[in-house]
Amino acid sequence: MTTITSLETADIRFPTSLSLDGSDAMNPDPDYSAAYVVIRTDAGDGLEGHAFAFTIGRGNDVQVAAIDALRPHLEGLELEPLLDDMGATWRLLAHDSQLRWLGPEKGVMHMAIGAALNALWDLKAKRAGMPLWQVLSRMSPEQIADLVDYRYLSDALTRDEAIKILRAAEPGRAAREAELLRHGYPGYTTSPGWLGYSDEKLERLCREAVADGFAQIKLKVGTSLEDDIRRLAIARRTVGPDFPIAIDANQRWGVTEAVRWIGALAEFDLAWVEEPTSPDDILGHAAIAKAIAPIPVATGEHVHNRVMFKQFLQADALQVMQIDATRVGGVSENIAHLLLAAKFGVRVCPHAGGVGLCEAVQHLSMFDFVAVSGSMEGRMIEFVDHLHKHFVVPTVITDGRYVTPTAPGAGTEMHAASIEQYRWHATGPVA
Repeated sequence: MTTITSLETADIRFPTSLSLDGSDAMNPDPDYSAAYVVIRTDAGDGLEGHAFAFTIGRGNDVQVAAIDALRPHLEGLELEPLLDDMGATWRLLAHDSQLRWLGPEKGVMHMAIGAALNALWDLKAKRAGMPLWQVLSRMSPEQIADLVDYRYLSDALTRDEAIKILRAAEPGRAAREAELLRHGYPGYTTSPGWLGYSDEKLERLCREAVADGFAQIKLKVGTSLEDDIRRLAIARRTVGPDFPIAIDANQRWGVTEAVRWIGALAEFDLAWVEEPTSPDDILGHAAIAKAIAPIPVATGEHVHNRVMFKQFLQADALQVMQIDATRVGGVSENIAHLLLAAKFGVRVCPHAGGVGLCEAVQHLSMFDFVAVSGSMEGRMIEFVDHLHKHFVVPTVITDGRYVTPTAPGAGTEMHAASIEQYRWHATGPVA
């Protein structure tokens, strides 16, 4: 048997605020950061599990401390039983009553649990010699269904319903896996749309996005209606009348203000409106969705857990589900979200605006295509062109599509040199 010998953490922060990469109406100066975790064992094979929780600077130390709190829960445990039953491992950490009290099942502690679980998934995939999406896609419907915690979900999704969804997709798995390896997965880009960019940079990046083959661009909005109209006019003129443009308010508006503001921007033929109000306001999202239809509402990067997604879907409060690889309780909880989306017939277009999120979430979308929804129609993964060089297996984009990763693991391991260079100290990173 193999034993977990250590759970080690690092506070990593990139000074993206200097170039205003990632700037939006609510987050004007983010420093993309990772509360990083490494799980090591005594196996002697050199394999380690790497993962992180994403933050935007201040408070990353709080997230690291939450991951550190999990050390006594994992160090000294036998590895194989944990990896063999990742559903039970999820419950081992997520159901710990004293840690759960800090959420429950949301916020900093839940994100910490997600990071530790994702590190175990990374290690499981490395041990299998396959990328994570392939490990998941080759599990039986029953094995996949057993990864999910159905407590609080059974009024919307039962284990039997999950198995039915997964069995329906099972016959075409091999063909879809081959298609994925040949053609990759569609992407859209937010890189042109950061609020801190000049009009000239916006126009240039819009032109480049079309040339690069992306399926859609997204612009940040919400600070000034006058500015939003001007910037959307530039984008629409640059990309042409038929190219999809989405907008993202990053929670800036109240419900009434959102309906009014979106109405003023509707002339630009919006592909979707993202996070129009507080991410916790499910009924507010439902009211906005009803008022602005047929423009879809997209949200999810700040949805805490499977219970919230269940309610969003039950209330018809979103038409595009945006799962996030590090906001919730890891891979298993995101599988619950994918199954809920399949049950309710809602497309999934993940959030990936942050360090390492492109690398991580692509595995979930690719698994969804092969083993759950069986479809890429209307689906795409967000792409931002920042910080990929710091990862051992960086995201690769060709003709606007994610190139399907084939390296073993979950894609969440950073280069040791990057970890050391951007490790946070009282005076800032070494860089």
